[in-house]
Amino acid sequence: QVQVEESGGGLVQTGDSLRLSCVASGPTFNTYAMAWFRQVPGKDREIVASIRWGGGAKFYADSVKGRYTISRDTVRNTARKTIYLQMNSHDPDDRGVYYCARQRIGRESYEVWGHGTQGTVSS
Repeated sequence: QVQVEESGGGLVQTGDSLRLSCVASGPTFNTYAMAWFRQVPGKDREIVASIRWGGGAKFYADSVKGRYTISRDTVRNTARKTIYLQMNSHDPDDRGVYYCARQRIGRESYEVWGHGTQGTVSS
């Protein structure tokens, strides 16, 4: 069974940078994509960025384009997949709980989720 775990959240000031990491462990050989989502209290969870494992195609939400970079570990490992989210030029709207998720080949949605890591921005 695949498990996902995030790390790297914390408190930053406006304009600062933060890097999140996510590790999917277990039988990850059939990973189609992994992604970062963000949730703010009272709002729906929204996708921030995603990356496909085959080919490496990336997607970014308009609110983070040019500031965030998603990347993945290039080491071939069928039991572990790692992605990162480099977040630059933070502003208060970037606050929230950041979740990592994994999508399996042949599935239309992300099925495995981490518990989230808090990102807080102080002005």
